[in-house]
Amino acid sequence: MKRFFKFFIRTALALFILVNVIVAFHAYKFTHFYENGSVTIKKAGEKTGWEKAKDIFFGINAVKQKNTVTADSTFRTIYLQTKDGLKLEGWYLHADSAKGTVCLFHGHGGTKSGVYKEAEEFRKMGYNAFMIDFRAHGNSEGNTCTIGYDESEDVKLAYDHIKNKGEKNIVLWGISMGASTIAKAIKDHQLTPKKVILEMPFGTIEDAAKGRLKLMGLPPQPLATLLTFWGGTEHGFWAFGMKPQEFVKDIHCPVLLQWGKNDPRVSRNEEDLLFGNIGTADKKFVVYETAGHESLCKKEPEKWNAEIAAFLK
Repeated sequence: MKRFFKFFIRTALALFILVNVIVAFHAYKFTHFYENGSVTIKKAGEKTGWEKAKDIFFGINAVKQKNTVTADSTFRTIYLQTKDGLKLEGWYLHADSAKGTVCLFHGHGGTKSGVYKEAEEFRKMGYNAFMIDFRAHGNSEGNTCTIGYDESEDVKLAYDHIKNKGEKNIVLWGISMGASTIAKAIKDHQLTPKKVILEMPFGTIEDAAKGRLKLMGLPPQPLATLLTFWGGTEHGFWAFGMKPQEFVKDIHCPVLLQWGKNDPRVSRNEEDLLFGNIGTADKKFVVYETAGHESLCKKEPEKWNAEIAAFLK
């Protein structure tokens, strides 16, 4: 019996260590983007059995996506610098007789060109648009993404740049990680935008990890907790403290929260809790019946334009 007990303890310990090693690799891959050409990326159907096994045990390599829209004479390219020396690239689109400026922030793994459609719609409504690539994304420097923790500085830099131009009516718009990062930036840096538009923000980083695991067909727990722990530990911050659902308590301007009913990554419960915590009575929650975790502007353009236009009045 004693020998069996020792065997059980050793086996359990070995499994615990193995699971943590695997999750640590996945956490690194989830928060790291490789430069295009530095690693070979294959589609699922092109991978050998060994390559698929490597993905399971060591995570999937993600390439730093480039912008698919080419800046022309209507764009003004702006560069901002983080406190640790990373250069961020932004695009400024001017609108004649502008009513204000909307700063737009993309999601995890995205680029500023991915929110270009939204920027154009804001410009048609009479607003200047300023889009930036978060650190480790698009044409900005860096390869490490902290899912909104350090990126809150990027939001502040964009906000300060527009504020220093003399703009009084600043609107912050973000999707997914971009929306969650706006909430953290407002709390951390006491930003005072006139209005905020949040589209499908995650409630906590742990919730974001659960959403990712569900898409991979893996059990959310305890893997989400381990993924959150290792993701923060590897990058030197307490990831369990990254809670946009708490940060929104410090938002006191009008807020429009939007979410797609078919979203497989961000749950209705997350959005309900987040909406209830927003620190202003001047708020609205809009659900898009056919949309998932995607651009609401592209999926349901008429509804999106109507809701945004009404909110900005």
